[in-house]
Amino acid sequence: MVVAFFLAAMATLALSSPRVYPTGVTIYDPARAYNCFVAFSALDGNTHLIDMNGNEVHRWPYVGLPGEVIDPKLTGGQRGHVLLQLQSVDDSRGGIFTNRTVGELDWNGNKVWEWGDQAPGGAARQNHDWGRLPNGDTLLLVTIPRAVPGLGPKVIGDQAIYQVTPAGKIVWKWIAGDHLSEFGFPPEGLAYLRERIKRNPPEPYGYLEINDMQVLGPNRWFDSGDARFDPENIMIDARKGNVVLILSKKTGKAVWRLGPVFPGSEYSPDQRIGNKNLPRPVDQISGQHNAHLIAKGLPGGGNLLLFDDEGGAGFPPAALGIYAGSRILEIDPVKKQIVWQYAGDDSGRPVWTFFSSFVSSAARLPNGNTLLDEGMNGRIFQITSKGDIVWEYVTPYVGRSTVGGKPFENSLTYRAQPVPYDWVPAGTPHAEKPVKEVDVTKFRVP
Repeated sequence: MVVAFFLAAMATLALSSPRVYPTGVTIYDPARAYNCFVAFSALDGNTHLIDMNGNEVHRWPYVGLPGEVIDPKLTGGQRGHVLLQLQSVDDSRGGIFTNRTVGELDWNGNKVWEWGDQAPGGAARQNHDWGRLPNGDTLLLVTIPRAVPGLGPKVIGDQAIYQVTPAGKIVWKWIAGDHLSEFGFPPEGLAYLRERIKRNPPEPYGYLEINDMQVLGPNRWFDSGDARFDPENIMIDARKGNVVLILSKKTGKAVWRLGPVFPGSEYSPDQRIGNKNLPRPVDQISGQHNAHLIAKGLPGGGNLLLFDDEGGAGFPPAALGIYAGSRILEIDPVKKQIVWQYAGDDSGRPVWTFFSSFVSSAARLPNGNTLLDEGMNGRIFQITSKGDIVWEYVTPYVGRSTVGGKPFENSLTYRAQPVPYDWVPAGTPHAEKPVKEVDVTKFRVP
């Protein structure tokens, strides 16, 4: 189950969060925020749709990795459809890497499309990303248990991309392990990876842990003649490998790469996070998530946006800072320069107050704000280009589990999606009441 897996992962982390903390919306400035719904799957086993005051306006009784509300332009105008994981191989709900079927549900929870029984091995094993294409097909990022050529005889979790028709037929596929040389790992990195695989139990979530897969879509680079940015090409990022690729849809080959080796990697990681000199070459990322081109028409359209977790990753592992902190990077993908970034100190707090060593996402909004999911802590918030927090929400949806005989709970959220009001059925209620930030130096629990 997705809940059990992520809770087990959380058990390895030493968090400094307070035991008692507020949930729901803690900050909201309607005049400066981009007002919309927000969707996310939670560890309570449900996918939630909330308004800007944190009211749950809808839920589906399944999770997704991620749960994704579909643009009505891709559903024939039908609003409120969502992609979710439906059945696990043991017939329970969902499953992060062991889901048997995945599918599309309508607003009322009816199955519109389901796929997985037709998949190789009889199970979809979808994880980390997927998306509906304009022609009605669906792209799915999946796990394939197999021995990867060049990495040894042990069966591990390789990853693939399938393009599946509405009838369930796979009409295009790409398998990561068949393209390992295109990831840019140096010889010492591959040697480290082989030894790691040899010495450790199989990793079902993938030796690369590809956590993002998005079609580029229309963009200014292709418009200006750069064929690498063909709108049908696909961007992926490998969390464990510290690398982002663009795959040619026509050939399956990588035509563009960021990482895994970065200029300036020998400099202090703590200087990376606080470095405000822009633009500058992209320096060492580590454990990144949600790499994608900002959609054409949005502020920064065509630039690469990603959540740089700065969590442990790399072959061998990248150097990390003493003062742990994540950052958001907006990158010119042609010059490979950082043109905008966000870290905790941009909101008037220390860099370590914004940190998620794994999961998480970032999305550019129509008014120039950016929606962030600090996923490890279940905190979703919206910032201006200057770093002002104009909306903040802490999820109250908690999952509970037992690891090593010790029970614990957590509110992790893998990804948060901004959902325009007109993507769901007309008349869906929503509130936009301001919420003033509490002065924590004076607030006391009665």
